[in-house]
Amino acid sequence: MTAASTLDSIQKMPLSKGITAGLRKAMEEDSKVVLIGEDIGKLGGVFRVTEGIQKDFGEQRVIDAPLAESGIVGTAIGMAIRGYRPVVEIQFDAFVFPAYDQIVTQLAKLHARTRGKLNVPVVIRIPYGGGIGSPEHHSESPETVFAHHAGLKIMTPSNANDAYWMIQEAIKSPDPVIFFEPKRQYWLRGDVDLENPATTAYSAQIARPGKDCTLVAYGPLVPQALDAAAAAAEEGVDLEVIDLRGLNPIDFPVIEESVKKTGRLVVAHEAPVFLGLGSEIAARISERCFYHLEAPVLRVGAPHAPYPGSKLEQHYLPDLDRILDAVDRAMDF
Repeated sequence: MTAASTLDSIQKMPLSKGITAGLRKAMEEDSKVVLIGEDIGKLGGVFRVTEGIQKDFGEQRVIDAPLAESGIVGTAIGMAIRGYRPVVEIQFDAFVFPAYDQIVTQLAKLHARTRGKLNVPVVIRIPYGGGIGSPEHHSESPETVFAHHAGLKIMTPSNANDAYWMIQEAIKSPDPVIFFEPKRQYWLRGDVDLENPATTAYSAQIARPGKDCTLVAYGPLVPQALDAAAAAAEEGVDLEVIDLRGLNPIDFPVIEESVKKTGRLVVAHEAPVFLGLGSEIAARISERCFYHLEAPVLRVGAPHAPYPGSKLEQHYLPDLDRILDAVDRAMDF
């Protein structure tokens, strides 16, 4: 929030409704913004993020699509080439894979393939992560799969204010954006400044300053990272928490500056540790901050195994204890 904010411009709302408000604002400002997805019109989507928007903007701009993700994304690509700004909703994270070919072989590459002649401003909204009692295909974290492909920007908010501003930034981007929404945080309420934009979506933010160890998280695990910092403070350890926000590109300078101060780094995410985003961060920081590190870069995440049934997900997902254990190990060096 900035000093120019007024009480009238600040509203408290859940993260999901921050996205709703951001979509509405984008549609009001640009008639070329079109929403398309399964059950997003009359139903308002599985998580009711688009609730009421079709009633206000009509069926031509909020389109209920067949259950065919590949066809939805392919249609969105064609609409973008013709000048529209389609926003696709994928109902659940792993439902995106029928559209994987369209995303990585067409959407991600058309700008380069045409030597810059075509821009394809498609936003693909994907609720992701666990913690809501759902099984595989409804609780997965596929962000690294898409971050590996050049040509796709990737962002993920962790709070309502970021959700409101980041979805608008995604829609205005000339490039395709994968917008990962942490579904377990959909109901997390926070202040949204409707007048003063947050910093650019690809700038990592210091969510909590500290001096002893840097803890990097994004999306679903940012609240837990802040809880870990509060718990560590009771033991005399001052954690600096960084909310990554942008997953491609990653704001490495903010992480580097923090690690040069603290000398230690723990990266936490819901996705499996094996080849997760933490692997890239660990490698880059080890290269760039080698002489500043007082301990190895440690990673916290899920095991390299299929997502379990809902009764077992608490054993699969990284929790407060696993984050604090990694912090303890880093501090013991």
